This record gives sequence, C-alpha cells and structure tokens, in this order.
Amino acid sequence: MSSNYALYGDMSRRMYDVLAENVPRVAPYSIDEMFLDFSGLTIEREAFAASIRDKVRRIAKIPTCVGIGPTKTIAKLANKVAKQNRNGPGVCDLSDESTRLKAYRDLDLGDVWGLGRASVTKLNKRGVTTVADFIALTQEEVRELLTVVGTRNHAELRGVPCFPFAVAPQTPKSLAVPRSFGRPVLTWQEMQQAIASYATRAAEKLRRHGLVANAMQVFLRTNAFNSDPKYGNQATFEIEPSADTMSLIGDALRAGRRLWRDGYKYAKAGVVLLDLKPAAALPDTLFPTRDPERSARLMAALDAVNARYGQKIARDHRST
Repeated sequence: MSSNYALYGDMSRRMYDVLAENVPRVAPYSIDEMFLDFSGLTIEREAFAASIRDKVRRIAKIPTCVGIGPTKTIAKLANKVAKQNRNGPGVCDLSDESTRLKAYRDLDLGDVWGLGRASVTKLNKRGVTTVADFIALTQEEVRELLTVVGTRNHAELRGVPCFPFAVAPQTPKSLAVPRSFGRPVLTWQEMQQAIASYATRAAEKLRRHGLVANAMQVFLRTNAFNSDPKYGNQATFEIEPSADTMSLIGDALRAGRRLWRDGYKYAKAGVVLLDLKPAAALPDTLFPTRDPERSARLMAALDAVNARYGQKIARDHRST
C-alpha cells in the first residue's frame, strides 16, 4: 500500500465532517478512529449509530464499525466486538451492564485498550485471562500488579469514567507542512509546484481550525546524508494576517524563489505558518491586500469542492 498521507488525512477529515454534523462533539483519537459524545441526545443508540455509519460509508466512502459504552475503554472494546462480527450490523452497544458482563466472559485481556503486553503477561500469570477475570479483581490487587493506567482501565471497564472525553486544545502557535521528495528536485518549476502544494495544504488546515497566520517560514534543503553538494536555506517573515490560499501561495513562492539556487539536488522543502491567531479575534484591516469578503466566499467554495470531491480535483481547478 502506498504511504499517501495527504490522501489519508483528507479521508479522515471527510469522515470527521460527517460525524460532526450528526453529534454534539467529536474527539479524533487517530487518523482512522474518533470518539463521539452521545450525551444529551434522546435517541435509540444502536439505530442512531447505524445511521451515522451508513452516512460515513455513503458520503466519505469509508467502511466503519461503531462501539458504544459509558466510558472510552468500554466503547473501544465494543468497537472491537463489532469488527470481529463480520456478518453483523457493524455496531455493538455495551452500555447495559448485564450485556457487558456477559460479553466480558469471552473477551481476552489483549483486546482491552491500554493494557500492553507486559501487563497482560503479569495478569495471565495470576490466572487472569478474560476481561471478566480482570474486573473481578479488587482495586488494590490491580494497583499492586499494574501501573496507575491499569487501575484506570479497570475502573473504566466497570463503568467508571477516568479518561475525559476531550480536553479543549490551546490555539497552536505554528502549523508545518514539510515533505521529503521521493526523488531529487532539480528545477525551479518542480520546486514551485511543491511549495504551492504545501502552502495550499497549510491554508486548508488553517481554515479548518478557524485560524489565520501572521508570519511564515519557507525552507528547502539538499540531502545531508549523501555525497552530493550541500545547500540549505530558509526565510522567516511577517505576512498580512490570512488563511487565503492564493495569498499564502504567493508569499511562499516569492520566498522560495529567493532561496532557490540552481545546480543542487533538493531533497526536502516545507512551508511553516507562524503566529497563528483565531480569525474571529482579529481586528479589521484598514487597507487589506485582498477583499476579505470575496476571499472568504472563494475559500468557502474551494473548501466545499475539497470536501465533496477531494483535494486533487480542487487543485486541478486552481491550475486551469
């Protein structure tokens, strides 16, 4: 399988967008896994989860399974059960305690989120092999055998939440899109395309988080680990506060052109956006370079195309 991380990120974003439209809160755990908050919803849980799963499959084109539980650890375990039942509905609800305790008898400790191999080995030596065996231990016994993480897993499996749903992240100070090339870049035309692509990706991330950048860094360098001639340089500079793709591409290309030197085999380049601020908190600029209302409409349309058809098509449109 190809390591197309840009594609994976785009698919993950599309899945997130579908989920965020249907539940109050979504907390991404990894590129292909997300926690959903059902609290406050008057729903039949399994039917609701099945409908969300169908929407993700139809809109984002990604097959998924859904695990439901009163804690993160139980939800993860339920997800594991749903995946194992390939002929089932793709949804497993372990919210009910009696249903949960019955399922625990057949579930191995290795299926529990957060219990590593060393912890499982320690427990197995004590004759503890199933999740049911594990929750039958007292809290003192678990603390004696395992770390504090193990005691939290034990509590979570008993229905006591120990891991908060999500912690509101602070506004990041920077956002980087660096890439190593699969083959050396020898011409400015190739480097120009790469830098424009990185600036585009960075701008999309900015808008997704409701941020603008006040400064930028562009860098390019050769391979430091071979015998080819070495060169590397970077430029860091202030920019007009923006999340506009066209504006950021222009800033990045002007800097990249100043850094470029002919005759080298470039191995890596990148665009880093700095001094990030919430877009809503910025004062209006008296003489903006770009019409802010027109820019906002254009970027909204661009993001809509990306969301529906994927980033490559939107970029192809920009190049025509």
